Amino acid sequence: MRHLILLVPFALAACATTGSGGGGMTIETVSRGEQITGASCAVSTNAGTWNVVTPATVEGVTPNGNLRVVCNKPGYRTSEVIQGPSNPLGSSVGLGVGGGGGNVGVGVGLNFPIRVGGGNYPSRVTVELNPL
Repeated sequence: MRHLILLVPFALAACATTGSGGGGMTIETVSRGEQITGASCAVSTNAGTWNVVTPATVEGVTPNGNLRVVCNKPGYRTSEVIQGPSNPLGSSVGLGVGGGGGNVGVGVGLNFPIRVGGGNYPSRVTVELNPL
């Protein structure tokens, strides 16, 4: 019993992650393997829309629905990237409480989901622009 109590905090710490939500996300555009600068891009989630010119870093993008990046530049076709957040379901943690005397034990088990964060978006999004 004493060992079980000591292991619970480690099990909880191992399963709970905050993800990379809220960190900076780099948006870049390329064409035929070469970086293209100066493309206008709209970065959007269910939480809002950010308008940037590449290369750019967008701060404060927290996972909320699909990430959509639409970029355009004169001389190129408009291109779009849609990315869902990874690990949207969170983690499950099983906790057990046991007790008893001698060789007889009684246990009660609990299992409940813990949702921490909403998943992660990639820290770098590259949009391929094709010439007209």
